[in-house]
Amino acid sequence: MNVERHRLVIVGGGPAGYTAALYAARANLNPLCIEGYSAGGVLMTTGVVENYPGFADGVSGPDLMSALRQQVERFGTVLLAKDVKEIDLDTWPFRLTLAGLVIEADAVIVSTGATAKRLGLPSEDALEGYGVAYCVACDGAFFEGKRVAVVGGGDSAMDQAMALAKIAREVVVVHRREDFRATEIMVEYARAHENVSFLRPYTVQDIVGQDERRVTGLRLRQERTGSEHVEPFDGVFVSIGHHPATELFQPFLDHDDKGYLWVAPGSTMTSVDGVFAAGDVHDHVYRQVVTAAGSGCMAALDAERWLGRRGGWTAGKAAAADSILARGRQGAVARA
Repeated sequence: MNVERHRLVIVGGGPAGYTAALYAARANLNPLCIEGYSAGGVLMTTGVVENYPGFADGVSGPDLMSALRQQVERFGTVLLAKDVKEIDLDTWPFRLTLAGLVIEADAVIVSTGATAKRLGLPSEDALEGYGVAYCVACDGAFFEGKRVAVVGGGDSAMDQAMALAKIAREVVVVHRREDFRATEIMVEYARAHENVSFLRPYTVQDIVGQDERRVTGLRLRQERTGSEHVEPFDGVFVSIGHHPATELFQPFLDHDDKGYLWVAPGSTMTSVDGVFAAGDVHDHVYRQVVTAAGSGCMAALDAERWLGRRGGWTAGKAAAADSILARGRQGAVARA
Protein backbone atom coordinates (compact mmCIF):
# COMPACT_ATOMS: atom_id res chain seq x y z
CA MET A 1 0.00 0.00 0.00
CA ASN A 2 1.29 3.46 -0.89
CA VAL A 3 2.29 5.73 2.02
CA GLU A 4 2.37 9.53 1.79
CA ARG A 5 3.62 12.01 4.40
CA HIS A 6 2.02 15.44 4.83
CA ARG A 7 2.62 18.21 7.30
CA LEU A 8 -1.06 19.07 7.73
CA VAL A 9 -4.05 16.96 6.76
CA ILE A 10 -7.60 18.32 6.82
CA VAL A 11 -10.35 15.71 6.95
CA GLY A 12 -13.59 17.08 5.50
CA GLY A 13 -14.56 19.29 2.59
CA GLY A 14 -17.34 21.56 3.86
CA PRO A 15 -17.08 25.28 4.71
CA ALA A 16 -14.92 24.56 7.76
CA GLY A 17 -12.53 22.23 5.95
CA TYR A 18 -12.17 24.39 2.86
CA THR A 19 -11.59 27.53 4.92
CA ALA A 20 -8.98 25.73 7.00
CA ALA A 21 -7.30 24.59 3.78
CA LEU A 22 -7.37 28.13 2.40
CA TYR A 23 -5.62 29.62 5.43
CA ALA A 24 -3.17 26.73 5.71
CA ALA A 25 -2.24 26.95 2.03
CA ARG A 26 -1.62 30.69 2.27
CA ALA A 27 0.61 29.96 5.28
CA ASN A 28 2.72 27.63 3.08
CA LEU A 29 1.76 24.52 5.05
CA ASN A 30 1.00 22.65 1.80
CA PRO A 31 -2.14 21.06 3.25
CA LEU A 32 -3.84 17.93 2.02
CA CYS A 33 -7.63 18.21 2.21
CA ILE A 34 -9.36 14.83 2.19
CA GLU A 35 -12.73 16.12 1.09
CA GLY A 36 -14.36 12.70 0.76
CA TYR A 37 -16.82 11.44 -1.81
CA SER A 38 -19.47 13.87 -0.50
CA ALA A 39 -17.43 17.02 -0.98
CA GLY A 40 -19.10 20.27 0.01
CA GLY A 41 -20.89 19.02 3.10
CA VAL A 42 -24.45 19.84 4.10
CA LEU A 43 -24.46 22.98 1.93
CA MET A 44 -24.68 20.78 -1.14
CA THR A 45 -28.29 20.10 -0.05
CA THR A 46 -29.13 23.77 0.62
CA GLY A 47 -31.07 25.94 -1.79
CA VAL A 48 -30.42 29.64 -1.20
CA VAL A 49 -28.03 30.90 1.49
CA GLU A 50 -29.07 34.44 2.38
CA ASN A 51 -26.99 35.04 5.51
CA TYR A 52 -23.45 34.49 4.25
CA PRO A 53 -21.68 37.87 4.10
CA GLY A 54 -20.95 39.34 0.69
CA PHE A 55 -23.92 37.99 -1.27
CA ALA A 56 -26.62 40.66 -1.32
CA ASP A 57 -29.02 38.51 -3.35
CA GLY A 58 -28.08 35.22 -1.70
CA VAL A 59 -26.16 32.32 -3.18
CA SER A 60 -26.99 28.64 -3.59
CA GLY A 61 -25.18 26.24 -1.30
CA PRO A 62 -23.55 24.30 -4.15
CA ASP A 63 -22.41 27.53 -5.84
CA LEU A 64 -20.88 28.79 -2.59
CA MET A 65 -18.99 25.54 -2.05
CA SER A 66 -17.84 25.45 -5.67
CA ALA A 67 -16.42 28.97 -5.38
CA LEU A 68 -14.66 28.19 -2.10
CA ARG A 69 -13.23 24.97 -3.52
CA GLN A 70 -11.83 26.83 -6.54
CA GLN A 71 -10.27 29.40 -4.21
CA VAL A 72 -8.64 26.63 -2.18
CA GLU A 73 -7.19 25.04 -5.31
CA ARG A 74 -5.85 28.38 -6.48
CA PHE A 75 -3.54 28.53 -3.45
CA GLY A 76 -2.23 25.03 -3.97
CA THR A 77 -4.22 22.82 -1.62
CA VAL A 78 -4.13 19.18 -2.67
CA LEU A 79 -7.70 17.84 -2.73
CA LEU A 80 -8.43 14.15 -2.38
CA ALA A 81 -11.94 12.83 -3.12
CA LYS A 82 -11.74 9.71 -0.96
CA ASP A 83 -13.21 8.69 2.38
CA VAL A 84 -11.05 7.87 5.38
CA LYS A 85 -11.61 4.27 6.44
CA GLU A 86 -9.37 4.02 9.53
CA ILE A 87 -7.33 6.38 11.68
CA ASP A 88 -4.72 6.05 14.40
CA LEU A 89 -4.17 9.07 16.63
CA ASP A 90 -2.29 7.10 19.31
CA THR A 91 0.97 7.20 17.36
CA TRP A 92 2.93 9.96 15.69
CA PRO A 93 2.89 10.71 12.86
CA PHE A 94 -0.86 10.26 12.84
CA ARG A 95 -2.03 7.65 10.34
CA LEU A 96 -5.11 7.77 8.13
CA THR A 97 -6.01 4.80 5.96
CA LEU A 98 -7.91 5.25 2.70
CA ALA A 99 -8.60 2.88 -0.17
CA GLY A 100 -5.16 1.85 -1.42
CA LEU A 101 -3.37 4.61 0.47
CA VAL A 102 -1.99 5.43 3.93
CA ILE A 103 -1.51 9.09 4.88
CA GLU A 104 0.92 10.08 7.62
CA ALA A 105 0.27 13.52 9.10
CA ASP A 106 2.19 15.77 11.48
CA ALA A 107 -1.05 17.58 12.38
CA VAL A 108 -4.72 16.93 11.62
CA ILE A 109 -7.79 19.15 11.42
CA VAL A 110 -11.09 17.29 11.81
CA SER A 111 -13.86 19.02 9.86
CA THR A 112 -16.09 16.13 8.82
CA GLY A 113 -19.26 18.10 9.56
CA ALA A 114 -22.59 16.48 10.25
CA THR A 115 -24.83 13.95 8.51
CA ALA A 116 -28.59 13.85 8.15
CA LYS A 117 -30.56 12.19 10.93
CA ARG A 118 -33.02 9.49 9.93
CA LEU A 119 -36.48 8.63 11.17
CA GLY A 120 -35.32 5.13 12.05
CA LEU A 121 -38.18 3.32 10.31
CA PRO A 122 -37.66 0.07 8.35
CA SER A 123 -39.83 1.54 5.59
CA GLU A 124 -37.47 4.52 5.39
CA ASP A 125 -34.59 2.23 4.57
CA ALA A 126 -36.67 0.16 2.13
CA LEU A 127 -37.92 3.19 0.19
CA GLU A 128 -34.80 5.34 0.19
CA GLY A 129 -34.30 6.29 -3.44
CA TYR A 130 -37.90 5.35 -4.21
CA GLY A 131 -39.51 8.49 -2.85
CA VAL A 132 -37.59 8.89 0.42
CA ALA A 133 -34.93 11.57 0.09
CA TYR A 134 -32.84 13.97 2.15
CA CYS A 135 -31.47 16.45 -0.37
CA VAL A 136 -33.71 18.71 -2.43
CA ALA A 137 -30.78 19.97 -4.48
CA CYS A 138 -29.95 16.37 -5.37
CA ASP A 139 -33.38 14.78 -5.80
CA GLY A 140 -35.96 17.57 -5.98
CA ALA A 141 -36.27 17.43 -9.76
CA PHE A 142 -37.78 13.93 -9.52
CA PHE A 143 -40.85 15.37 -7.78
CA GLU A 144 -41.96 17.94 -10.32
CA GLY A 145 -45.73 18.37 -10.11
CA LYS A 146 -46.00 15.95 -7.16
CA ARG A 147 -47.40 16.21 -3.64
CA VAL A 148 -44.45 15.97 -1.27
CA ALA A 149 -43.96 15.96 2.50
CA VAL A 150 -41.08 17.56 4.38
CA VAL A 151 -40.64 16.08 7.86
CA GLY A 152 -39.07 18.48 10.36
CA GLY A 153 -39.52 21.83 12.04
CA GLY A 154 -36.17 23.60 11.91
CA ASP A 155 -34.57 26.07 9.51
CA SER A 156 -33.36 23.26 7.25
CA ALA A 157 -36.91 21.90 6.93
CA MET A 158 -38.22 25.34 5.95
CA ASP A 159 -35.41 25.76 3.47
CA GLN A 160 -36.16 22.36 1.93
CA ALA A 161 -39.88 23.18 1.76
CA MET A 162 -39.24 26.46 -0.04
CA ALA A 163 -36.87 24.83 -2.51
CA LEU A 164 -39.45 22.12 -3.22
CA ALA A 165 -42.23 24.69 -3.60
CA LYS A 166 -40.61 25.73 -6.88
CA ILE A 167 -40.79 22.18 -8.19
CA ALA A 168 -43.62 20.23 -6.57
CA ARG A 169 -47.35 20.82 -6.94
CA GLU A 170 -47.85 20.87 -3.17
CA VAL A 171 -45.50 20.74 -0.19
CA VAL A 172 -46.68 19.78 3.30
CA VAL A 173 -44.41 20.32 6.30
CA VAL A 174 -45.03 17.64 8.93
CA HIS A 175 -43.82 18.55 12.43
CA ARG A 176 -44.17 16.66 15.69
CA ARG A 177 -44.71 19.75 17.86
CA GLU A 178 -47.03 22.75 17.78
CA ASP A 179 -44.11 25.18 17.79
CA PHE A 180 -41.38 25.21 15.19
CA ARG A 181 -37.68 25.17 16.03
CA ALA A 182 -37.05 27.28 12.94
CA THR A 183 -36.39 30.99 13.21
CA GLU A 184 -39.47 33.15 12.77
CA ILE A 185 -38.29 34.68 9.51
CA MET A 186 -37.78 31.25 7.94
CA VAL A 187 -41.30 30.19 8.93
CA GLU A 188 -42.67 33.42 7.43
CA TYR A 189 -40.78 32.79 4.21
CA ALA A 190 -42.25 29.29 3.99
CA ARG A 191 -45.79 30.47 4.74
CA ALA A 192 -45.52 33.00 1.92
CA HIS A 193 -45.55 30.17 -0.62
CA GLU A 194 -49.10 29.37 -1.65
CA ASN A 195 -48.36 25.69 -2.21
CA VAL A 196 -46.74 25.15 1.22
CA SER A 197 -48.93 24.03 4.13
CA PHE A 198 -48.33 22.56 7.60
CA LEU A 199 -49.47 19.51 9.57
CA ARG A 200 -48.75 19.65 13.33
CA PRO A 201 -48.42 18.13 15.81
CA TYR A 202 -48.03 14.89 13.87
CA THR A 203 -45.38 12.16 14.00
CA VAL A 204 -44.56 9.77 11.18
CA GLN A 205 -45.40 6.20 12.19
CA ASP A 206 -44.66 4.60 8.84
CA ILE A 207 -43.89 5.38 5.21
CA VAL A 208 -46.43 3.69 2.99
CA GLY A 209 -45.65 2.16 -0.39
CA GLN A 210 -43.31 -0.80 0.06
CA ASP A 211 -45.59 -3.06 -1.98
CA GLU A 212 -45.54 -0.59 -4.88
CA ARG A 213 -41.79 0.05 -4.45
CA ARG A 214 -42.48 3.77 -4.25
CA VAL A 215 -43.75 6.19 -1.61
CA THR A 216 -47.54 6.53 -1.71
CA GLY A 217 -48.15 8.16 1.66
CA LEU A 218 -47.32 8.59 5.34
CA ARG A 219 -49.10 7.03 8.29
CA LEU A 220 -49.33 9.92 10.73
CA ARG A 221 -50.21 10.05 14.42
CA GLN A 222 -51.97 13.14 15.81
CA GLU A 223 -50.07 13.80 19.03
CA ARG A 224 -52.97 15.47 20.87
CA THR A 225 -55.56 12.77 20.24
CA GLY A 226 -53.47 9.71 19.37
CA SER A 227 -55.53 9.09 16.24
CA GLU A 228 -53.78 7.85 13.11
CA HIS A 229 -54.47 8.18 9.40
CA VAL A 230 -52.67 7.73 6.08
CA GLU A 231 -51.95 10.97 4.23
CA PRO A 232 -51.22 10.51 0.50
CA PHE A 233 -47.83 11.71 -0.75
CA ASP A 234 -45.65 11.01 -3.76
CA GLY A 235 -42.46 11.52 -1.79
CA VAL A 236 -40.99 12.55 1.54
CA PHE A 237 -37.92 14.59 2.39
CA VAL A 238 -36.57 13.91 5.88
CA SER A 239 -35.17 17.08 7.44
CA ILE A 240 -34.91 16.49 11.19
CA GLY A 241 -31.40 17.69 11.80
CA HIS A 242 -27.93 16.25 11.73
CA HIS A 243 -25.41 14.52 13.97
CA PRO A 244 -21.64 15.09 13.94
CA ALA A 245 -19.72 12.70 11.71
CA THR A 246 -17.12 11.89 14.35
CA GLU A 247 -17.46 8.10 14.74
CA LEU A 248 -13.93 7.41 13.46
CA PHE A 249 -12.43 9.92 15.89
CA GLN A 250 -14.40 9.16 19.05
CA PRO A 251 -12.10 6.33 20.25
CA PHE A 252 -9.21 8.81 20.34
CA LEU A 253 -10.73 12.22 21.12
CA ASP A 254 -12.81 13.46 24.05
CA HIS A 255 -16.44 14.05 23.07
CA ASP A 256 -19.88 14.49 24.61
CA ASP A 257 -22.70 11.95 24.66
CA LYS A 258 -23.92 13.13 21.25
CA GLY A 259 -20.53 12.76 19.60
CA TYR A 260 -19.49 16.43 19.48
CA LEU A 261 -15.74 16.74 19.97
CA TRP A 262 -14.31 18.54 22.98
CA VAL A 263 -12.02 21.50 22.28
CA ALA A 264 -9.98 23.50 24.74
CA PRO A 265 -11.67 26.81 25.66
CA GLY A 266 -10.54 29.61 23.40
CA SER A 267 -9.02 27.29 20.81
CA THR A 268 -9.75 24.44 18.41
CA MET A 269 -7.31 22.01 20.05
CA THR A 270 -8.83 18.62 20.87
CA SER A 271 -7.76 16.30 23.67
CA VAL A 272 -4.83 15.07 21.54
CA ASP A 273 -2.03 17.55 20.86
CA GLY A 274 -1.72 18.22 17.15
CA VAL A 275 -5.35 17.37 16.35
CA PHE A 276 -7.81 20.22 15.88
CA ALA A 277 -11.56 20.37 15.32
CA ALA A 278 -13.44 22.81 13.09
CA GLY A 279 -17.11 23.37 12.32
CA ASP A 280 -20.08 21.22 13.20
CA VAL A 281 -17.96 18.40 14.66
CA HIS A 282 -17.71 20.47 17.84
CA ASP A 283 -20.24 23.29 17.42
CA HIS A 284 -23.66 22.21 18.66
CA VAL A 285 -24.83 25.75 19.43
CA TYR A 286 -24.53 27.95 16.33
CA ARG A 287 -24.08 25.53 13.41
CA GLN A 288 -24.04 28.26 10.76
CA VAL A 289 -22.07 28.47 7.53
CA VAL A 290 -20.25 31.59 8.65
CA THR A 291 -19.34 30.15 12.06
CA ALA A 292 -18.12 26.93 10.43
CA ALA A 293 -15.92 28.95 8.09
CA GLY A 294 -14.66 31.04 11.03
CA SER A 295 -13.91 27.86 12.96
CA GLY A 296 -11.93 26.54 9.99
CA CYS A 297 -9.87 29.73 10.00
CA MET A 298 -9.21 29.31 13.73
CA ALA A 299 -8.16 25.68 13.32
CA ALA A 300 -5.71 26.53 10.55
CA LEU A 301 -4.16 29.34 12.61
CA ASP A 302 -3.95 27.06 15.65
CA ALA A 303 -2.34 24.30 13.59
CA GLU A 304 0.13 26.75 12.02
CA ARG A 305 1.21 28.03 15.44
CA TRP A 306 1.38 24.52 16.87
CA LEU A 307 3.62 23.33 14.05
CA GLY A 308 5.64 26.53 14.17
CA ARG A 309 6.45 26.16 17.86
CA ARG A 310 7.95 22.78 17.05
CA GLY A 311 9.99 23.99 14.09
CA GLY A 312 10.41 21.78 11.05
CA TRP A 313 8.87 18.39 11.72
CA THR A 314 11.39 15.69 10.96
CA ALA A 315 11.78 12.03 11.78
CA GLY A 316 14.32 13.04 14.43
CA LYS A 317 11.60 14.79 16.41
CA ALA A 318 9.44 11.70 16.75
CA ALA A 319 10.42 11.26 20.39
CA ALA A 320 9.34 14.80 21.24
CA ALA A 321 6.07 14.22 19.41
CA ASP A 322 5.48 11.01 21.38
CA SER A 323 5.94 13.02 24.58
CA ILE A 324 3.43 15.61 23.40
CA LEU A 325 0.90 12.91 22.57
CA ALA A 326 1.40 11.29 25.95
CA ARG A 327 0.68 14.56 27.73
CA GLY A 328 -2.45 15.00 25.60
CA ARG A 329 -3.71 11.54 26.56
CA GLN A 330 -3.00 12.18 30.25
CA GLY A 331 -5.03 15.40 30.03
CA ALA A 332 -7.91 13.53 28.46
CA VAL A 333 -7.87 10.96 31.27
CA ALA A 334 -7.77 13.68 33.90
CA ARG A 335 -10.82 15.42 32.40
CA ALA A 336 -12.71 12.14 32.22
